[in-house]
Amino acid sequence: MQLTRLVGSCDDGECPTLYLTDRGTLAVQGEQVTEHGLQIPSHEKLVEIPIELIRKAVRDNLI
Repeated sequence: MQLTRLVGSCDDGECPTLYLTDRGTLAVQGEQVTEHGLQIPSHEKLVEIPIELIRKAVRDNLI
């Protein structure tokens, strides 16, 4: 899978980031949420990102 960085909260690659995949989907990098009380399948992860990433992506017509 190829990822194209759309928007992130910093430039060093270790911060919440929103990516576009070559499959026409989005990939999200963020802090893993562990205390949520949900039944998440083992092949999935719940991550938390700042809402400003989505706002900036929409505002800049990235998605």
